[in-house]
Amino acid sequence: MHKVYLKPGKEDSLKRFHPWIFSGAIAHFDGEPEEGEVVEVYTSKKEFIAKGHFQIGSIAVRVLSFKQEEINHDFWKHKLEVAYDMRRSIGIATNPTNNTYRLVHGEGDNLPGLVIDVYARTAVMQAHSAGMHVDRMAIAEALSEVMGDQIENIYYKSETTLPFKADLFPENGFLKGGSSDNIAQEYGLKFHVDWLKGQKTGFFVDQRENRALLERYAKGRSVLNMFCYTGGFSFYAMRGGAKQVHSVDSSAKAIDLTNKNVELNFPGDTRHAAFAEDAFKYLDRMGDQYDLIILDPPAFAKHKDALRNALQGYRKLNAKAFEKIKPGGILFTFSCSQVVTKDNFRTAVFTAAAMSGRSVRILHQLTQPADHPVNIYHPEGEYLKGLVLYVE
Repeated sequence: MHKVYLKPGKEDSLKRFHPWIFSGAIAHFDGEPEEGEVVEVYTSKKEFIAKGHFQIGSIAVRVLSFKQEEINHDFWKHKLEVAYDMRRSIGIATNPTNNTYRLVHGEGDNLPGLVIDVYARTAVMQAHSAGMHVDRMAIAEALSEVMGDQIENIYYKSETTLPFKADLFPENGFLKGGSSDNIAQEYGLKFHVDWLKGQKTGFFVDQRENRALLERYAKGRSVLNMFCYTGGFSFYAMRGGAKQVHSVDSSAKAIDLTNKNVELNFPGDTRHAAFAEDAFKYLDRMGDQYDLIILDPPAFAKHKDALRNALQGYRKLNAKAFEKIKPGGILFTFSCSQVVTKDNFRTAVFTAAAMSGRSVRILHQLTQPADHPVNIYHPEGEYLKGLVLYVE
């Protein structure tokens, strides 16, 4: 096993249990570790401090353990057991109305670079680091043991999430099973989940509690769900008694799946209509018919150098909503960009509100759900920001 030696003083963040080691903190290696290899990390005084996956790039090591322990089958099994036990103890993995949840949330579950979402009997596994890709079979084996008969399929979906420079050549596919049954349930609503070709792992699990909150506000309202993807917010609004619900997404495939999900939950219900159209163009041409609007765009900034343009995008998007929403309307607005801080997002939305001249009050401040935990030593893990606003 190769060893990594840090520059003097660069161990301080690790003593605070932060799970990332940046390339600039490294003094030297003993040899040349390969992408995804487990390495031992030592201070400048040659004291052991951590073990983790090595990767060429800004984040050079993602810490798996601060102990000198073997990274083997027992290690993976224990980590997955801890994650599963937490979801069961808080009622997410044992809810009879819900079989859709995140089992592993990267750094939040002390497994940086790994995401596992559960959809009914299928677990979708996604690697965001070279190391998790290298160890995927060991992780899948441990996952099968931990989950037992709760899952029948494990689908690996990492073609678009791994660094292309690493030459890992990942292929999506089943590591276990192969069932094409893709219907999952979230709080009693059913969804077709496209883990084969859909975004992320096939569904945006992180908005579950926020969708449930929206249901409480939907009765009698005309609802616009922008960037609807497969229609999650739309169906909660319909179940909540909305007068009409319009779903908009630029992807025709997403709209097709939204319409399938309508038929799955509300067959023949004429309250819903879906449109494959650019969000900004739709906002420009729509009238003032809506009094509940959801803005849940994809990440406008994935890197810090895109932050300025992203904030302009959030301002423009929210300004349009403030301009068009009916008096007494409610706006659910979100950012899922990790590099956009809570203060960044608030400032963008507040600026948009000021530009509109409307009186606006905050009803709720939203974040990701409990199955997307934030490691207290890794505050960067709090990526989802949301505001529920009452607009006079």
